This record gives sequence, C-alpha cells and structure tokens, in this order.
Amino acid sequence: MAYLDGFVVAVPEGNKEAYREMAAKASKVFVEYGAIRVMEGWGNDVPKGENTDFYKATKAEDGEVAVFSWIIWPSKEARDTGWEKVMADERMKPDFANMPFDGKRMFWGGFEPIVDEGQG
Repeated sequence: MAYLDGFVVAVPEGNKEAYREMAAKASKVFVEYGAIRVMEGWGNDVPKGENTDFYKATKAEDGEVAVFSWIIWPSKEARDTGWEKVMADERMKPDFANMPFDGKRMFWGGFEPIVDEGQG
C-alpha cells in the first residue's frame, strides 16, 4: 500500500523562485530513491482561521506564504529505505546560508492512506 510524507512551511513571497528551484532539485533525488510522485503547492487560497491554520502552525510572518508539500511512496518500507538514501546523498546537504525559508518552523509527518480514490 502507498505511503505519504507531508510537509508544511512558510516561505517569504520573494523567495518563491528560490524555493521552487530547491524543491525541483530535491524532487529528482526523492524520485531517484523510489518516490512515485513529489508535489509542492504554493498557497494562493489559504484562509486564516480563528483557532488554527497553516499560518499559525508555521508561525508565518507578514509576507510569508504557506507551502504544502507531499511525497507519495509505493510503501512505508520503500519510504524508509528511500529516506535513508536521501539523507546520505550529498545533493541533499542543506546550504543554510541560502535557505529560502526558516526550517525551524517547518513541520512534517508520515501518513498511511485510509482513503485513496481517483487517479493513481
């Protein structure tokens, strides 16, 4: 059964292209190590909630956009093996001086699908 990794991060609006370039490079590495699909979503219709929302969860500052990302793996086993390889790959070593976002405010997790309808 497929397995999902999800990520949410706040990115300054002016860093959209730098983030896209970083994500495009990383996505190729994830696919190389077994991911079926990698998607990055730049928020353009993300409401602010009264109790919680993407902005509060990431402690977004004025001028930052919520980015929602996910990776689809063929299984949890493939994901665990793939992540081990991704983390050891020199191409994935962070360039902290040029990060287009504050990684301390990013959150993520792995998810077992319980509904899977449509394409795929």
